[in-house]
Amino acid sequence: MWETHSIVVYFYVCFGLLAVWAVSQAWLSQSRTETVHPFKAFVHLLAFYLSYLFIPLFIFSIYAGWSGYYSLHEAVFTFLISGLLVYARFIEPHHVKVQTMQYPILENQPLKKPVKIALIADLHIGLFSGHERQLNIIVRKINQQKPDLVVVAGDWTYEPENKLAEELAILKQIEAPVYSVNGNHDEQYPGPPIQELLAHALSSNDVMDIEGQIVEFDEFRLLGVGDLWAGKTDMRYMPELPQDKPWVILSHNPDTVDMVPQLPTRPLMLSGHTHGGQVELPWLTDYVMKKVSILGHKKGLYQHENASVFVTVGTGMVGVPFRFRVPPTIDIIELI
Repeated sequence: MWETHSIVVYFYVCFGLLAVWAVSQAWLSQSRTETVHPFKAFVHLLAFYLSYLFIPLFIFSIYAGWSGYYSLHEAVFTFLISGLLVYARFIEPHHVKVQTMQYPILENQPLKKPVKIALIADLHIGLFSGHERQLNIIVRKINQQKPDLVVVAGDWTYEPENKLAEELAILKQIEAPVYSVNGNHDEQYPGPPIQELLAHALSSNDVMDIEGQIVEFDEFRLLGVGDLWAGKTDMRYMPELPQDKPWVILSHNPDTVDMVPQLPTRPLMLSGHTHGGQVELPWLTDYVMKKVSILGHKKGLYQHENASVFVTVGTGMVGVPFRFRVPPTIDIIELI
């Protein structure tokens, strides 16, 4: 019963049944997805569910090498490739990091009281990410940091299901006010027209959309700016606003920093959009990033003529259901 031939047959039968399950799950999930491209959504979901095949392949490669069914080179190659894919698909996307950075918002003097801002972006709730397990981890880790406020730099969605408000209910457990702007996947380009669905989900879960609005704090002002690719970025009016406090600008696309006018104090922009590359591979990632950010933003702090911009790698996934060497991250920006 447990001869090599029998085990190989059992493996391929299980592999085939898992593939059938993946196709059925992709089809069912697509039927609940808010999308203007049903076939495209189905193909992406198919890749998501078919990735479960890497787990039995990884296990089988060990047996196949030990039993001689594969040559040593075949077994090692299959083991390494399937193992890396299992890690990038099932482990790293749930390994949420917390990174802390101190930033002197006033160049010549410290703030009377430091302000701790938790920055997240690119949750991409929908086809690949932002599901209950990951959202629970994100909320728990944010609360552990005890921030004064939380800002979400857009791209909440990636063709989500029609129960978005229910999926975001966990956000009510965040023990700080949450402010948000939209990203390109939340707008009509290139994402589906889901503004009404998203607006309802955010407002019903205590998330404040501050696009085009100013929020007053004792030590600074927070300005929400619309998405660059959606053509909603305009900051020409900023010099006409009160300048007795420094500015923190929340905008999804970091290339928006190029549109910040000269102000008496140097603003700090908080952004996402780039995912830090999402999958870090030699040469290929840098090539793709040139299409994502014209100004060369990837992750971390950048200095520009009229403002600084901090780019978070975000927490979600688009394109492919993998993160590799770019784990999802919550950035704590402490203004000092």
